[in-house]
Amino acid sequence: MNHEAIKDLLCAIGEAVCDKIHQSLSDQSSEELSAVFKEGDDDTIYKIDRDVEEILLPLIEERAEELGGVILIAEGIGEGDEEFVLPRNSDPSKAALRIIIDPIDGTRGIMYDKRAAFFLSGVAPNKGKETSLQDIEVSVMTELPTSRSFLSDTLWAIKGKGAHGFTRNLMTREVKSRKIIPSKSKTLLGGFGQIARFFPPGRDILAKIEDEMIETLFPNAPVGKAIIFEDQYISSGGQLYEMLVGHDRFVGEIRTGLYAMLAKVGKAPGHTCHPYDLCAHLIGTEAGMVITNRTGAPLNAPLDTQSAVDWIGYANTDIKNEIEATLQKLMDKYGVLNP
Repeated sequence: MNHEAIKDLLCAIGEAVCDKIHQSLSDQSSEELSAVFKEGDDDTIYKIDRDVEEILLPLIEERAEELGGVILIAEGIGEGDEEFVLPRNSDPSKAALRIIIDPIDGTRGIMYDKRAAFFLSGVAPNKGKETSLQDIEVSVMTELPTSRSFLSDTLWAIKGKGAHGFTRNLMTREVKSRKIIPSKSKTLLGGFGQIARFFPPGRDILAKIEDEMIETLFPNAPVGKAIIFEDQYISSGGQLYEMLVGHDRFVGEIRTGLYAMLAKVGKAPGHTCHPYDLCAHLIGTEAGMVITNRTGAPLNAPLDTQSAVDWIGYANTDIKNEIEATLQKLMDKYGVLNP
């Protein structure tokens, strides 16, 4: 695998998607961008999602043969049992790579011009349908800013070579290096950290787990003072980004366990996180973050768009050591850890 060539290709695609979205925000209304294009098997596909497909496919297709063949896994592309292979009509079993992409992670925020979304991508050697998140060797994520912002960060990692980034000025096209420094704080106290609870049902249960976790961790916190802060960013890429640049110290995404527990009492599940939402997790681990599944094992899942996945991110091992045991006890108490 030519890691540098793949990284450069993904960076170029991310920049092209960024430019397209930024232009769309200027040219189209929120009503137009938020129109439903179709209901996919994995998620709702909005007009703004559909707009970037014409960018994505040609850029990968023109390099697919050079890269040894590509199986593309992306929201809204190649749905169904048949794998989407490039060059077209080639043998999927002979493709060298699997590329998993979320063209716009955070659609609901960016289509209303509220908050940045992210282009997310990961590439692994093709090991068939058993290929997983842990097989990813190259990841790139590119910030898709709102119309009022003109700076876009691209962060990337090659396995074993650390995490890197740059900031691109969308007006001048100037590019500057961007440092990736997750928080080095040894405690969550006084920082941003949260359990994701932006979609119903079960938000009351998630809030109880978080409140009890904070009370257990900081029983002697000063009365009347803010203990921690939260940021309910409706984007897995956004959550990862906020930790990568040192803003947030902890994120707990445990809705899959929550919904499995609720299903036992007859409640319908809500929207969950999927592997394509987490395909840039390599950048976090290469930057020194600790990213696990709900039970504390290293994060892993098949490279697909439909599997439900939980993940917990800690800015560093000190934060993990402070939080993990208490969080797991509370997840177990509320039936979320092993439903």
